Amino acid sequence: MAEHEHVRVAVIGSGFGGLGAAVRLRREGITDFVVLERADSVGGTWRDNSYPGCACDVPSHLYSFSFAPNPDWPRTFSGQPHIRAYLEHVADTFGLRPHIRLNAEVRMMRWDSDALQWEIETANGRLTADVVVSATGPLSDPKIPDIPGLAEFPGKVFHSARWDHDYDLSGKRVAMIGTGASAIQIVPAIQPKAGRLTLFQRTPPWVMPRMDRAITGAERWLHRQLPFTGSARRGLLWGIRELQVSAFTKHPNQLWLIESLAKSNIARSVKDPALRARLTPSYRIGCKRILLSSEYYPALAKPNVDVVASGLTEVRGSTLIAADCSETEADVIIFGTGFHVTDMPIADRVVGVNGTTLAEEWKGGMESLRGATAAGFPNWMTIIGPNTGLGNSSMILMIESQLNYMADYLRQLTTLGGKAALAARPSAVHAWNRRVQERMKRTVWNTGGCTSWYLDANGRNTTIWPGTTGEFRRATREVDLAEYEVLRVRAAAAVSAEADAEEAEEVSA
Repeated sequence: MAEHEHVRVAVIGSGFGGLGAAVRLRREGITDFVVLERADSVGGTWRDNSYPGCACDVPSHLYSFSFAPNPDWPRTFSGQPHIRAYLEHVADTFGLRPHIRLNAEVRMMRWDSDALQWEIETANGRLTADVVVSATGPLSDPKIPDIPGLAEFPGKVFHSARWDHDYDLSGKRVAMIGTGASAIQIVPAIQPKAGRLTLFQRTPPWVMPRMDRAITGAERWLHRQLPFTGSARRGLLWGIRELQVSAFTKHPNQLWLIESLAKSNIARSVKDPALRARLTPSYRIGCKRILLSSEYYPALAKPNVDVVASGLTEVRGSTLIAADCSETEADVIIFGTGFHVTDMPIADRVVGVNGTTLAEEWKGGMESLRGATAAGFPNWMTIIGPNTGLGNSSMILMIESQLNYMADYLRQLTTLGGKAALAARPSAVHAWNRRVQERMKRTVWNTGGCTSWYLDANGRNTTIWPGTTGEFRRATREVDLAEYEVLRVRAAAAVSAEADAEEAEEVSA
């Protein structure tokens, strides 16, 4: 990387958000951009998460870009290898490789108010950019809880997102910490190998059967020959989920039918009444993400599996102590404890107008304008920003809406002419967040009686969008310049002329 390279746009991250941004930039006729990726290949969370059983819980035809349909998905719900291969294919098909800088982790970004540009320090050099598009994603930095004694554990320890494929679990006493989306895929995959598998469960999840099947050769042939059939399939999957949204956002009591189906699923799979009681949630379904698996409950009923209905609180040598004071011996601890979602790690590396980091500005909770821009950080935007997550549909829909907003943002900058920046007005940011939080009050995520990773340290839901994807698309179709302040460079010549005029006035006086 050149010492003082300057680009119009710097994109951070090469997962769905980053690659989607790169494709959209090229479609807008912008080729003066780079994609800065900290790893040695593209793929984001689908590169990092390669644990046994890793797959998506959104149907394949909906969990892909509308502008890059894949008629050859092998299953209705795709596994990690196929999704990662899809992202590599997108990078190749749309000619993105020349723009991608691998092993270029962003260490710091600082806004230069005089030059109206971002100074970016990466692992392999410095550069400047007019606009930064941060697509680091909420599922990029694993979270391991601070457990007393963990550092002295004599066995193996790793997070699900940093799976150690060289470590053989055969015959081992395995402790699985957490019962989120990763854990319910890992448990059935490793249960046959493990000598003993102990699952530490603070809160049981609601789990519905995974209606997964192989997509037939005839279906794939049809999607290749008649592309509109693939689009129709995607549209149907989207429409069904849009119709479900009001139950989550406005009428949580309507979820009782889904809840009764989930309870039937537990009863059908788990015959032991004591275990069934431990696995039945006490909160409203939908409050946490509804998980999909047809193998999870049968795996937990196997004789080599124990479910500890409380969290891990201490490690003493190879003995694991749970909150209920029960003790478990383990050779390996696997954390399926999620990610830094409401405390975005990239926020520590962004310094804005006031000389403060985004993390400092967000210490009371993340806030942005339309999920994209933040007050005090001109020409800096996120893909998958605050309150853009979904509880029941595909994040790709939200990403594409944010790409629309990004594209119009860049068009507006071009229309302004000359060197300019757009700074989100604090009043606009606060107004947007007040509306979002007001709508959040009656959603199942706030009223369902659970504590989820959607909530920040202050108990505010800064993760989920409380509406349909169609509503969000309309809200991000274009940039409203009234919500922004236009910043201009004070040209050196103008400043010099002003100084000369002041000096002349002083002399004549």
